[in-house]
Amino acid sequence: MNPQEICCPIEDCPARGQFGKGNIKIHDQKKKRYRCQVCGHAFSQTRGTPFYRLHHRRELFITVIKLLSKGCPRQAIVFAYDLDERTVADWEARAGTQCEKLQQQLVERGRELGEVQADELRVKCRRRRVVWMAFAMQVATRLWLAGEVALERNQDLIRRLLERVKTCALCRPMLFCVDGFASYVSMIREVFREPDRDGSAGRPHLIHWPGIYIVQIVKQYVAGRVVSVERRIVQGTAEQANAVRHKVSGGGVFNTAFIERINATFRGHVAALTRRGRALALRSQTLHQAMYLSGAVYNFCTEQASLRLPGLIGGHKYLGRTPAMAAGIADHCWSIEELLSYRVPLPGWQPPNKRGRPSREMLALIAKWAL
Repeated sequence: MNPQEICCPIEDCPARGQFGKGNIKIHDQKKKRYRCQVCGHAFSQTRGTPFYRLHHRRELFITVIKLLSKGCPRQAIVFAYDLDERTVADWEARAGTQCEKLQQQLVERGRELGEVQADELRVKCRRRRVVWMAFAMQVATRLWLAGEVALERNQDLIRRLLERVKTCALCRPMLFCVDGFASYVSMIREVFREPDRDGSAGRPHLIHWPGIYIVQIVKQYVAGRVVSVERRIVQGTAEQANAVRHKVSGGGVFNTAFIERINATFRGHVAALTRRGRALALRSQTLHQAMYLSGAVYNFCTEQASLRLPGLIGGHKYLGRTPAMAAGIADHCWSIEELLSYRVPLPGWQPPNKRGRPSREMLALIAKWAL
């Protein structure tokens, strides 16, 4: 037990989410419990992770999550391990929530993205319902950036997806390769704007990010087969877009091949997305959690053959890399246990906004713990 690796998970504590401040002490070594000296609360070592208050063996939980992340239906897991279906659903929800928090903490940070591809999936659910899932990825590192689920394929779905992509991006030249859905063009122009604050009164003007280029790849189908592909440069010039495009993407032509490959990965790794399958989802929230579980496993736990590097002389012929390693987020291929054990800190404490002069105790707390 190392108190320096633990932060206080209590929401009302001024020291919440801060590591290595000396406020965490060991409370019970046998039961693996800590105590925060600021708020006085004792808590378990697993607080803030999917293992908290788990009534089954840890190894069984990890095994079930491995199977779920690779597309094994819940019914098969229930039959194989003699579990209740509600238990398996709860475990999948725990893991999906953990992976979404991890994705927001590690992936949704500003970095130079270069070429970004986006696409949507049409998903059949129970009771003849249809929902839509939208994905985005960075081509150079194969990093899955974000995903969203909605009942309709409309501007709101694309806007929410692009807002997540914006949190991952720095204001650098960026190329979007998308399909012919018209909402992409309008939403990219709407989302990638910043207020121009010049100190004058009133609402500031919004200025577009410089260096945003958009290419639409429109495919024509006849009897379910692609007969022609039209590439439209909607924003920017061909020279500007080629300067940003990843050099090995599609052999020199604009395409959406990489995001379509990720779509196939999700269809294979999420049981509810399998075509003509019986493990259909009932709620959109179930798809959302399964999507983030599979996406995090893809980013952190799956080595990609296209990302491998030549090995050292006398060692391995090739060195495998995950998308997170290629993006500089991780330094090794994570295990599922590492993924689930990652402790996502709570947002830092902010002092209460009250009228009047703060007390001396409050001023001392602000000076020590406020961010």
